[in-house]
Amino acid sequence: MTSSKRHAQIVESLRSTGVASVRELAEHLQVSESTIRRDLTLLDRNGELVRTYGGAALSLRGSAEPAAEEAADEIPFDIVASRDEALKDAMAEEAVKLVEDNSVIVLDIGTTPRAIARRLRGRPVTVITSSLAVLDELRDDDAVRLVMLGGVLRRNYQSLVGSLTEQALRQVSADLLFLSCTGVRPGGHVVDNMAVEAPLKQAMIETAGKVVLVADETKFPGTGSLRVCSLSDIDVLITTGGADPNTLQLCREADGKVILA
Repeated sequence: MTSSKRHAQIVESLRSTGVASVRELAEHLQVSESTIRRDLTLLDRNGELVRTYGGAALSLRGSAEPAAEEAADEIPFDIVASRDEALKDAMAEEAVKLVEDNSVIVLDIGTTPRAIARRLRGRPVTVITSSLAVLDELRDDDAVRLVMLGGVLRRNYQSLVGSLTEQALRQVSADLLFLSCTGVRPGGHVVDNMAVEAPLKQAMIETAGKVVLVADETKFPGTGSLRVCSLSDIDVLITTGGADPNTLQLCREADGKVILA
């Protein structure tokens, strides 16, 4: 297979999946991982994709049409925030118990991270985020040091996304990450349904000393096909009473702590 044909297949694969690892691409194209790494470096330089930790995602240019389709199908943030509010509030109450004063925290995009931010008001902590909803909660709080990651404005979900956001995350070192998702599969895969979010979540995981997944019972199994990580990558899972017990046991077996809100 010529390199140009291989490059075209890599980009086409990413259009289908949003993100892919070096290993997955190497197996799919039946070439070595070192060959794939060189391909990804070249395609990243040409703007066809964005190199991520261990793989690649579509660039804003390469994913313009899929991103537009995602935005059209995506439920607006305010509507999502109004659903299952009691569950989100209960998880947020448990989440802030894990936060120590003077710690550095990354808050993911999502409605539960906003509920967590609301409960961090008045605390002497540093919060790093690309969520405009978190910004709205903390912008007037002098106690919280708020760091906003750059990126392209995603109006429908009140967030900043893209390669600029990911590059900024590479400069971050945090004590704690509160991670959101759209689904936790019975096999232990944590997934999301937005191609623009999955690589950012993976980059966030790399920043943090401890990863806390906040996923209420409706996320078991939830929706989404883009793998973010596995339960073995999670230090703490905060969920609610109706979550699938078998999936929770997988988390415990992977040495993760499970907190039921």
